[in-house]
Amino acid sequence: MIRLLAFLIVVFALGLGFAWLADRPGDMVVTFSGYQYQVSLMVAAVAVVAVVAAVMILWWLLKSLWNSPYTISRYFRVRRRDRGYQALSTGMIAAGAGDGALARKKTKEAAKLIRSDQEPLIHLLEAQASLLEGDHEGARQKFESMLDDPEMRLLGLRGLYLEAERLGDRNAARHYAGRAAAVAPQLAWAAESTLEELTARGDWDGALKLVDAQKSTRQIERDAATRRRAVLLTAKAQALADSDPAAARTAAIEANRLRPDFAPAAVAAAAALFKQNDVRKGSKILEAAWKAEPHPEVAELYTHARPGDAVLDRLNRAKKLQEMKKNHAESSMTVARAALDAQDFSTARREAEAAIRMDRREGAYLLLADIEEAETGDQGKVRQLLSRAVRAPRDPAWVADGVVSERWAPVSPITGRLDAFEWRAPMERLGQLIDSHEDAPASAAPVIEALAKPISGKKPAEVIDDAGQGEAGGRDAESHEDHVKPITAAAFAAVPTDAEAVEPAEELARLPDDPGVDPDEEAEKSPRRFRLF
Repeated sequence: MIRLLAFLIVVFALGLGFAWLADRPGDMVVTFSGYQYQVSLMVAAVAVVAVVAAVMILWWLLKSLWNSPYTISRYFRVRRRDRGYQALSTGMIAAGAGDGALARKKTKEAAKLIRSDQEPLIHLLEAQASLLEGDHEGARQKFESMLDDPEMRLLGLRGLYLEAERLGDRNAARHYAGRAAAVAPQLAWAAESTLEELTARGDWDGALKLVDAQKSTRQIERDAATRRRAVLLTAKAQALADSDPAAARTAAIEANRLRPDFAPAAVAAAAALFKQNDVRKGSKILEAAWKAEPHPEVAELYTHARPGDAVLDRLNRAKKLQEMKKNHAESSMTVARAALDAQDFSTARREAEAAIRMDRREGAYLLLADIEEAETGDQGKVRQLLSRAVRAPRDPAWVADGVVSERWAPVSPITGRLDAFEWRAPMERLGQLIDSHEDAPASAAPVIEALAKPISGKKPAEVIDDAGQGEAGGRDAESHEDHVKPITAAAFAAVPTDAEAVEPAEELARLPDDPGVDPDEEAEKSPRRFRLF
């Protein structure tokens, strides 16, 4: 556009010049070699312009003839390059579509038309073609050759990383990821694998630096970076709790500041403060975490903040937690445990039953069974509560990749993923009832109910022993009543699961201390029938 405007301006200026000369007539006399030439001023100007134009045209023709060999060769070279890039593009599309034969064909065609040192994508296409053909060794060699080229180094590391992951060599994969992360920390795959490596060997400071680099490069969001930093600081505090209490206290307090509702961070910070006799500040941290989300570890540490406290003092601290979070099952469970330790059975029973009403789960029934055994010693009611505990949902625990842990851990023991543990109720129960090396039955609940009741005048231990091929045939009745063997797969196989296979209820004998089935619960389970006519 600018060149067009400049051309128009020059033409316009020439037109104005010729018009100006036409309005001012005159003669121009030129004396040359004894001759005198006289022409008008307009003719002289036209002649000068014509001579200049003729010289410029002649110069362009001579230059074009001189450069014609280079122009012709450049034309064919550009045409060849365009064909090569077309072949490269077709090969990349074929590799993405999984067509190994076409990808290999276009690789050879592109390599003939384009020099590989001028276009690094040829190496990538060749490696992809090798992978599609199943030649993983050739692809690995191609990726290794890319490490010598600074432009292709990251691509080669990525390919070697994927090959190591395919072979299951996590050490090699993490090695390549670490080299890539050192050059380009913004690469997500390299940073994540390096982070797993650092956390696996307990290098919390290195992991914290890597998380800061991810945050500065905007690879992860601010909230995710804050969460990861809190997890790493909590893990660091736990690792340094015995060797360096001061550093552990600093790390735990910072983790609690980043995530006040994170129970492991609050517990670590409060424990570090309690070791330094700062009970007041540690209790405030636990109270804030309890208000955010009640957790049994927080309650346990809070009630035992002062080791020399009496059981009544611990009960009062538990009631203080309950006042902070009313109408919550965990609050009632905390008070019930403290009341049981203080031998206040009425309070313990009331709070445990309240916890069951708010959240029916295994731990509440087990706690109520402990209270029943400590207060009355009624084994029948204790067995009834234990059978309910077996059928009730499990208590929340730290779960990560199918692994249930009593304590929080920063990484998953299966995949090594950071911040994998979640506080939730695990769904697995059958694996706790039988030996993991034996086959599990289809359903455990009917068998548990059958084992909890005597059949045909036999005591529960006799039923189990009969299933175990009469191991207890020579034992007396009192020994069977006091000592019950663990439930095994053989017992499950021997006891019928169908309700019709068990003898009728009228023929069942009940132990003197067995209260039987709760009528309300039996009424809820039994189907109601209505007569239409």
